[in-house]
Amino acid sequence: MSSSSYQGLLASICATGVLVLAAASSPTAAQIVSLPSYNVDINQTSVSGLSAGGYMAVQFDVAFSSTLRGAGIIAGGPFYCAQGSVLTATSTCSCAPFGCFWQSSTNVAQLIAITDRDAGRGRIDATGNLARHKIWLFSGRNDTVVPQRVMDDLSTYYRHYIDAGNISYKNDIAAEHAMPTDFFGNPCATLADPFISNCNYDAAGQLLQWIYGTLHPKNTGQLGGSFINFNQSEFIDQATSHGMAPDGWLYVPATCGNKEGCKLHVVFHGCKQYETYRYSSPSGQTTFGTTYVRNTGYNKWADANNMIVLYPQATASGSNPNGCWDWWGFDDPDYAVKTGRQMTAVKRMIDRIASGYEGLPAPADLQATAVADTTVSLSWSAVAHATGFNVYRDGASATSSPVIATSFTDAGRSPGRTYSYTVKAIDSTGAEGAASSPLNVTTTGTPTILAPTNVKIDAVGAASVTLSWTAPADATGFDVFRAGTSGGPFAKVNPSLVTGTNFTDTGLTGSTTYFYVIKSEGAGGGLSGPSMEVSAKTEAPPTCFTATNFDHVVAGRAHDNFFFRRGQRLEPIAGPRQRVHCHHAEADRPEFLRDRLLPLTLPRSGRAS
Repeated sequence: MSSSSYQGLLASICATGVLVLAAASSPTAAQIVSLPSYNVDINQTSVSGLSAGGYMAVQFDVAFSSTLRGAGIIAGGPFYCAQGSVLTATSTCSCAPFGCFWQSSTNVAQLIAITDRDAGRGRIDATGNLARHKIWLFSGRNDTVVPQRVMDDLSTYYRHYIDAGNISYKNDIAAEHAMPTDFFGNPCATLADPFISNCNYDAAGQLLQWIYGTLHPKNTGQLGGSFINFNQSEFIDQATSHGMAPDGWLYVPATCGNKEGCKLHVVFHGCKQYETYRYSSPSGQTTFGTTYVRNTGYNKWADANNMIVLYPQATASGSNPNGCWDWWGFDDPDYAVKTGRQMTAVKRMIDRIASGYEGLPAPADLQATAVADTTVSLSWSAVAHATGFNVYRDGASATSSPVIATSFTDAGRSPGRTYSYTVKAIDSTGAEGAASSPLNVTTTGTPTILAPTNVKIDAVGAASVTLSWTAPADATGFDVFRAGTSGGPFAKVNPSLVTGTNFTDTGLTGSTTYFYVIKSEGAGGGLSGPSMEVSAKTEAPPTCFTATNFDHVVAGRAHDNFFFRRGQRLEPIAGPRQRVHCHHAEADRPEFLRDRLLPLTLPRSGRAS
């Protein structure tokens, strides 16, 4: 069966699964507004989704990895799993609408190769961004629509790019294909509308805490924020023609509405969960409406943690009868990359929301309230909406965790040293504001200078040794000390302060072992303790002796009494004239004589060599 005929068949049947035909009618009308902007740090954005929404969340996380910080996937699969084929989507990547009749692999290695290819072409962000992402995965043990083998492949796919310690995989709950909650929906083992199940498990809370770390407990009472119905047509032309509803939803906590700094989480619903979908329930025909928006648990956590939740909405069309997100190419061959129509539309929504980002102002009035030999106490003015402060010393963090108060004591400093401090406020998302003006503070007491490190021998000669080292902070120079035995006594050998990080000790005796230590000198003239001791043995010196030319010939160091210079024969030397020669240890070897003496002598043959 061809892909087009198969897709046509899907549009004419009605069965339970990921790609099931659904009737449509309009939900209760709401006031639709233009999507507002908020004080959201775009780098605090994450995504999650169920089923088709899970696939959408994966491709969005991979394609826009430089923007996002993580993803939560319930019953989804690897990036580009369907590879543009509805047949692959419904027989390999899921088991709908007819069920899986064989255990077909998603071919993770091939999908990784496609991911790397797309990244190399700039169609998705560089895969290196994924290394910092936190990924949360859920697969119901009884899921018959996206079985665990597919989610296992997704786990394998992500572990290719992300350390296993950044991936959480929950797969031990006997859940069917649905969004698990701890307060709403069908019994956990049920496969039925609205595909939300009460499994006594808070999937939304678990994934948000995994992605963002420790959060405040969720709001179990009445929500204090607002639901905003916004116009999606601003972000994609002819939205319904491309599988997107004309409107979407946003949950905004009151604090975010008041322009406090907030995070952003994007939730992609599954198939048969779009607004106008109608299904049979015990109370009769039911319009799905905002069931997913209001009853999946995200808003409870968002309300208590300055987090806006964006619920973009898909809808049904002729080639997409179930209102799924495009994860197999029903609308767009570029559905999985940054230029895909639906992908671009959602990214534009994120950009709009985050366009109101202000960040926190710089703390004012940074000052030193007390200074001692080893401590510096600081204070500064409060910043509105700040939840804490990070203190920096010489450009590096001076605090292991944010400071809640507007004061801090920096201990463990060195006497007589100058430090530069700045302070940044942080908001409820953990995002930092602007840095304060720097403050330079000098501790009291006599400066303590550290000894040089990494002392080593760089070169050794018959009469010299060259050393080098790494300078500590605040050293103005160095003294080099030498001894004849390990441990000393040492005597300084440099006549003046060494201002570099290397020194050559000369005038030494050959074949002798010397021991060295280096001391740093501070601005006040104080010396550090000695560095690690290093040693070197000088080379053997040349042996000089006096001999006649005849003695050299007899010794084998020359051949006869004729000299030869650059092709010209000279007259024989008359008499036993003496010459002074420096005899090296190698001088008795024939090859040494050939290289050093023969060019100046006449061989026994009488021919020039």
